[in-house]
Amino acid sequence: MPEQKETLLEFPCAFPLKIMGLAGGALAQAVLEIVRRHAPDFDGATMEMRASSGGKYVSLTCTINATSKAQLDALYRELSGHPLVKVVL
Repeated sequence: MPEQKETLLEFPCAFPLKIMGLAGGALAQAVLEIVRRHAPDFDGATMEMRASSGGKYVSLTCTINATSKAQLDALYRELSGHPLVKVVL
């Protein structure tokens, strides 16, 4: 029986992360620090930011060069555990 793959992704690949949280200057900086810890080659200038219609929330999109499932799992865990982050997709 062939061994099943853990993921359908083929690495390396461009992988977009969407992070949502309360609007405020601290969120973007915290997300940037976490993403760079796991993807040191991430260019912070490429981070996209969009405010919600009411302005209370903001979504950040960071497209990283993902190298492994373990890298993505660790990144999701750290982002999800941060107090300023509400949702990670």
